[in-house]
Amino acid sequence: MTIHKEGYKSIAIATLIFVILNLLSFFFISASAPLISWIIFVGLLGLLLFIISFFRLPKRTHTFGDDKVICPADGKVVVIEEVFDEEYFHDKRLQVSIFMSPANVHVNRNPISGEVVYSKYHKGKYLVAWHPKSSTENERHSVVLKTGNTEILVKQIAGALAKRIVNYLKTGMKVKQNEELGFIKFGSRVDVLLPVGTEVNVQLGQAVKGGVDVLATMKK
Repeated sequence: MTIHKEGYKSIAIATLIFVILNLLSFFFISASAPLISWIIFVGLLGLLLFIISFFRLPKRTHTFGDDKVICPADGKVVVIEEVFDEEYFHDKRLQVSIFMSPANVHVNRNPISGEVVYSKYHKGKYLVAWHPKSSTENERHSVVLKTGNTEILVKQIAGALAKRIVNYLKTGMKVKQNEELGFIKFGSRVDVLLPVGTEVNVQLGQAVKGGVDVLATMKK
């Protein structure tokens, strides 16, 4: 396991705060209230370890396949339904949404190989990620990947805590399945919009791993 590059700054700041607060606790509290000083140390250490674990990048054996749509994120499947997409397709699409808790790995990956034909950032609200309107009203970044005649939209959505979306894709780029698409800090959600009729290989409530589990199978 390694630490993702997006975590370097956050971990450095968290470590600095950890050191400063514990030094203050040692000099001003430990002599008169050692138990409180130990509680502060343990609590801050737990918070620091949590922040470090949030940016973890575990080694995995990724799944590949020209007809497979691979899960772009870790988390739980919270939506499988037909929706009308007003942003890009302007028709009905099959939406599969993955909710990422703060405990999940938060790197996002390309579900398919292909060309980036659309990439756009949208300002917005910070509703909780499972809110029905979060897909259209929250801060988000949408990309469309095209392979052959098939286009798939992947939408990174900010939530109540996640207010930092990082996206690495630009229009015109050629990308490979399971390469990094981006990163969302501190929990949120990823929507995948598929052609109606696509075979979905996951179920509501299922825990999935990005780059590993097959989200759907495309028609040949």
